[in-house]
Amino acid sequence: MSKQTSEPNDIHRSAKKDLYEAPDYYQIDDLLSEEHKLIRDSVRSWVKKEVSPIIEDFAQKAQFPKHLIPGLAEIGAFGPTIPTNYGGAGLDYISYGLIMQEIERGDSGIRSAASVQGSLVMYPIYAYGSEEQKMHYLPKLASGEYMGCFGLTEPDHGSDPGSMITNIKDMGDYFLLNGAKMWISNSPFADIAIVWAKDEEGIIRGLIVEKGMEGFSAPEIHGKWSLRASASGELVFDNVKVPKKNVLPNVKGLKGPLGCLNQARYGIAWGALGAAMDCYDTALRYSKERIQFGRPIGGFQLQQKKLAEMITEITKGQLLVWRLGVLRNENRASPAQISMAKRNSVETAINIAREARQILGGMGITGEYPVMRHMMNLESVVTYEGTHDIHLLITGMDITGLNAFE
Repeated sequence: MSKQTSEPNDIHRSAKKDLYEAPDYYQIDDLLSEEHKLIRDSVRSWVKKEVSPIIEDFAQKAQFPKHLIPGLAEIGAFGPTIPTNYGGAGLDYISYGLIMQEIERGDSGIRSAASVQGSLVMYPIYAYGSEEQKMHYLPKLASGEYMGCFGLTEPDHGSDPGSMITNIKDMGDYFLLNGAKMWISNSPFADIAIVWAKDEEGIIRGLIVEKGMEGFSAPEIHGKWSLRASASGELVFDNVKVPKKNVLPNVKGLKGPLGCLNQARYGIAWGALGAAMDCYDTALRYSKERIQFGRPIGGFQLQQKKLAEMITEITKGQLLVWRLGVLRNENRASPAQISMAKRNSVETAINIAREARQILGGMGITGEYPVMRHMMNLESVVTYEGTHDIHLLITGMDITGLNAFE
């Protein structure tokens, strides 16, 4: 599939300049290396130049801006932690987090596209794939030549992926794949899908399914009020013949897809804070400019209360994800710790978006400001890659040793 490498002519670029200034109340920059800050600042500049001027237009039209794909690849957003010999950037996990933070500061849908590509498509090929699969797919995915999607969630099986009904049957030279997946980011335009299905023994296996395989379709989901600048769809498999060389050989069972979700959840923990920071920065600036009763509304106690609580929660979240990044770099971060950070960051972001909308009043619901778009996007982020409640139960099971899922 050919990718758009130039900007479509009908894009409306906003004349409103992106004045974003990142909050850093506790000088957390001091905890970052010079390389971390260089990477973050380069991504921030790219978002200001390429995403901010066009994102409201694409969100209003409910279209994914495909012309951004080469730029996302160029800034290292696709598989940042994948080694360079496979086309990745070979970065550490704090760099990965900062990249996701800055992209989601622009829009959750754009970050979703990058997260899927890196954490849910490239990571399983790197972690569970054969050397031949790695060499064939990873460089093309890192460059954006190929785009991918991740097929786990089914129409009737979301939080309980182990009950999936998508299945494969051994036909000798190939597997016959049947079933369907739902709410799949990138699926309408993806070249490949990492699909999880049960074999004849009921064991979950991962497969690389390519667009063009007979019986494989990916209809787009329309009518979304959230993640409008993200392409979401289904994956439908009707007797699809998948070559055996396309099976991921180095993993069996639910630990395969769950390992991928840990990667994605880690990125969301950082990314959602980016959305929170954008809403806070917007509200803070507006509170200094909006005059009511003869003075800026930022001078009123209730507005200061909102802003003070926002920056407090952002600061707590920043410290949490930074520490998680250190643990991830040392390979010591547990899945439960990642769950806690994902849940905390999204809750922080969605609360801040709602409070920021209040500060902006009527202007908060317009596309002139990013707050309502962030708020709607976060209504998806709060339930994908594990719902808010599921992450609470993961923490609960971790601290009590008792499983509330059964």
